[in-house]
Amino acid sequence: MSHQQGLRFELAPTVEQAALMGRHCGLSRVVENFCLETVQKKKAQQEAEKTYAVPEDQLTKVPWSAPALEKEWRAAHPERYPWFAEGKLSSRVPKEACRVRAAGLKNYFDSRSGKRKGVRLGWPKWRKRKQGSRFRYDADRARPLDARTVRLPAIGNVTSREDMSWLTGRMATGQARILGATVREQAGRWWISFQIEVDREEINNRRQADPDAPACGIDLGLKTFAVIKRADGTVEEIHAPKPLRAAQRALLRANRKLARSKEDSKNWAKARKRVAQLHMRVADRRRDFLHKTTTRLTRTKSAIAVETLNVKGMVKNRRLARALSDAGFAEFVHQLDYKAGWYGSRIWKADRWFPSSKTCGNCGRINRALVLADRTWVCPGCGVLHDRDHNAAGNLLDAMLTQDT
Repeated sequence: MSHQQGLRFELAPTVEQAALMGRHCGLSRVVENFCLETVQKKKAQQEAEKTYAVPEDQLTKVPWSAPALEKEWRAAHPERYPWFAEGKLSSRVPKEACRVRAAGLKNYFDSRSGKRKGVRLGWPKWRKRKQGSRFRYDADRARPLDARTVRLPAIGNVTSREDMSWLTGRMATGQARILGATVREQAGRWWISFQIEVDREEINNRRQADPDAPACGIDLGLKTFAVIKRADGTVEEIHAPKPLRAAQRALLRANRKLARSKEDSKNWAKARKRVAQLHMRVADRRRDFLHKTTTRLTRTKSAIAVETLNVKGMVKNRRLARALSDAGFAEFVHQLDYKAGWYGSRIWKADRWFPSSKTCGNCGRINRALVLADRTWVCPGCGVLHDRDHNAAGNLLDAMLTQDT
């Protein structure tokens, strides 16, 4: 069975290759902004024509689709952007930039009409240089030639700092194919992310969770990242590294130095790079912790009960927003979800309003008076002393097992 997933590798380009990749990032940004400008102008013109009672079939057509946007770009770039042809840049980058912009417009309308689930999206915004440098190739235009070399159209063969044999070996046997690739610059380092379709059957079978493995309930929290209660009654606590909290002093100093530097000076560029490096280190530490934890849990548990948290609503509390964002609860549950499908485990999500913390695990009475500051509490009904997090994990496990019977 084929799965879609992403793989990211760090690149080691030469100075000339890095400069070319930077130009392609600029090209992608220009094309995306051109597409948005074209749509907005033609949409405004169409609205004006409607006020003059212009017949429907004579109204200005708005290029909503990727092919229509690409047609507009091909017609406009010889005069507006002559440097595109002169610079020998890849024609695949504008094509993908048009597709990305068209997808953003579609998501906006689908979100407004209710076809798209999740947070309601706003109208697409202009892309700015400070928002990150990236560009994309379609299909397998960008592909690994061997375990240490990537072929990028119009740029050349770029060395990879990481071994890609996992991907190249499966491509050679037909188990994997590349659907697209995104090149991105972060803190002065270059990365390529391959979106691939891969047959994971052999990998998943080899790493399947034991059917007789214990089930568990997981309560997520800020003090203790995860309290895991197994069906045999044992409890495990997992503490997160809290990378953003650990980096606060360094970030404070780096941001202060950046603010005091003259914009566009050499010291300003160095300070800006330092801030980016610190943020990348924070993200890398968090990502590493979440991947290792979720992989271990889904490969050693037959069933996992978790909460359904309203993270978007929780971060509105300014006292908790930073700590909640640092924890990465939403990403943790997301990773559990798809990895459980890989390794044969099962995820059960409690209802958002399920009172896991307030319910007595002994008699089932709900303590309505319990507040967030109460880390332990005594049940008014049976008098049992509960640790808040341990009790919640046990209640989640019991609710899952009860529903299964």
